[in-house]
Amino acid sequence: MKFDKIAVIGERELVLGFRLVGIGDVFINKGQEAVKMIIGFLENKEYALVLASESVRSAMDKTMLKRVDTSLRPLVVFIPMPGEYKEQESVEALAKRVLGVDIKGLKGA
Repeated sequence: MKFDKIAVIGERELVLGFRLVGIGDVFINKGQEAVKMIIGFLENKEYALVLASESVRSAMDKTMLKRVDTSLRPLVVFIPMPGEYKEQESVEALAKRVLGVDIKGLKGA
């Protein structure tokens, strides 16, 4: 059985947890080095899902953020560092942005 690949990019504290649960492709990088990796992933489409720390998002310019936000393969999801709280995009907003589906309207259907 073939599974799509998952990559995790970010600080050591973040990526090692994913390594412990079995994700093999973890990369300890931050800042522009991590952004360069994501650009490579967007171009070669080797990964289906890329999990990256919020600090990687902070290192991106607006053009790159737009490219990442509209990518479906890989789908790039930014996650906060352990112990860090940040107001997150709701599931409804994520579905509307990525899939173009308003799931709020589907709830009553």
